[in-house]
Amino acid sequence: MNPFDRRTLLRAGLAGGAGLAGGALLGGAGAAAGADLASGRPITPAWHPTGRPVLTHGVQSGVVGPGEAVVWTRADRVGRLIVEVGRRPDLRDARRVRGPVLDSRGDFTGKVRLRGLPAGERLHYRVRVESLHRPGLVSEPLTGSLRTAPRAGGHHGPHRGRPGGGPGGRVDDVRFVWTGDIAGQGWGISEDFGGMRIFEAMRRGRPDFFLCSGDTVYADNPLAETVTLPDGRVWRNLVTPEKTKVAETLTEFRGQFAYNLLDAHLRAFAAEVPQLNQWDDHEVTNNWYPGEILTDPRYTETRVDVLAARSRQAFHEWLPTPDDGPLYRVVRYGPLLDVFVLDMRTYKDPNDGNTYADPRRGLLGTQQRQWLIRELTRSTATWKVIANDLPLGLIVPDGGGAQEGIAQGDGGAPAGRELEFAEILGAAHRAGVTGIVFLTADVHYTAAHHYDPARAAVADFTPFWEFVSGPAHAGAFGPNTLDGTFGPEAVFVNAPPRANTSPAEGFQHYGEVFVDGGSRAFTVHLRDRDGRSLWSTTLPAPPAG
Repeated sequence: MNPFDRRTLLRAGLAGGAGLAGGALLGGAGAAAGADLASGRPITPAWHPTGRPVLTHGVQSGVVGPGEAVVWTRADRVGRLIVEVGRRPDLRDARRVRGPVLDSRGDFTGKVRLRGLPAGERLHYRVRVESLHRPGLVSEPLTGSLRTAPRAGGHHGPHRGRPGGGPGGRVDDVRFVWTGDIAGQGWGISEDFGGMRIFEAMRRGRPDFFLCSGDTVYADNPLAETVTLPDGRVWRNLVTPEKTKVAETLTEFRGQFAYNLLDAHLRAFAAEVPQLNQWDDHEVTNNWYPGEILTDPRYTETRVDVLAARSRQAFHEWLPTPDDGPLYRVVRYGPLLDVFVLDMRTYKDPNDGNTYADPRRGLLGTQQRQWLIRELTRSTATWKVIANDLPLGLIVPDGGGAQEGIAQGDGGAPAGRELEFAEILGAAHRAGVTGIVFLTADVHYTAAHHYDPARAAVADFTPFWEFVSGPAHAGAFGPNTLDGTFGPEAVFVNAPPRANTSPAEGFQHYGEVFVDGGSRAFTVHLRDRDGRSLWSTTLPAPPAG
């Protein structure tokens, strides 16, 4: 029996937002030309508006919650998105979903939000686009797979975990990866050096999902065709017109996201691993905050709010994100895990000395801060991962005494942006919340930090860990200085010998989390770009409340 026949399982969502059409790929993001998905090289088929659609940038999926997912693609012309999804790899049991029309308003990108899927299962999908001018004329299909989030009550499908508790009688293991910082500091796709091969290492681990901790693109870091490395070798970048200057127009922001998908490793990874994406600074420009007016001579549009609006539209068009609601959200992943995805840009106050005493200021804003406290205290998951795209205890300077991040630098009592995190940690502590872990990127090296009130200037919190990993494919830096306010200890650090080392020299990192369905222990591996574990630890499950 078709497992999807008993009820209406799937409903189509809407496409991305409206906007200007792009230019040509390797000539522009919104192409009549496509990209060769084997090599990333451009292809230029004979194009006619009534011809057969071509899918230009692969397929992606996004994590939404138990029994839900987002599936994304892009075509080279106007057409209707069609998605088939089922349990079988051959899709003989699949249900067919008619999605939105892809057109120039969304840069020919589109996505379908699938609801009512089996929870906690590996599903397979096939994507096509049908011509609007010639109904029945469809693109060649592209296929992918994804694993849906399990329900809080336990797993009810084919079991892959271990015996556990809960109403379902069994609890699945959870495995996921995180990193950030893609194609930054002038290091783009270089086939001579293996492309963005870290994504192949992550794909081989078969994670349930990928948390991209910000800097999904580098809109402010143009690429040169060649860069000479310290040892005399030459790094040759694949370059598109949008990557030759800072992004200012909507087309240029779209081109940042289109560029990354020219990498074959990233496309293969995106086709198999659903994503959670955070919006950080380099999606717009370095260390930006709302209301900022740029003095950088590279920009003719100096209003950051204008640039951020264009970036945000491209972000939603080109990534498999849900389009409704704020950027911050909680994704519940069965009884073991809740992931709290923060937005540390939209509500951020100006970068200054970060020594103020005003509790209304900060990175999160009052509404998001109250939301996080409320959802942490309501969570029944064993582990509460807070995805903070800016690290908690590392000092991230912004020149002239200004601070970009949370830490304000003196190690004393909380001040500046530390105040809101002191409030969050204190509220969670008083409510008896356990199992909090912070995951971040941003600083372009990997580290493990343990926070303890016995070492801190503030005592009203429960000890916790923060794990840092990155970059995925960018210049490597660090290490940064730790601020002592919350009592951090750097238990492990792997940083390069000098600033902006290229991906050719290593020091590219990702983190992997494995939550055991039987013991509910939380194991972290900090890995290099080839998947080798540099350091690991296992956190025992906190006592049941």
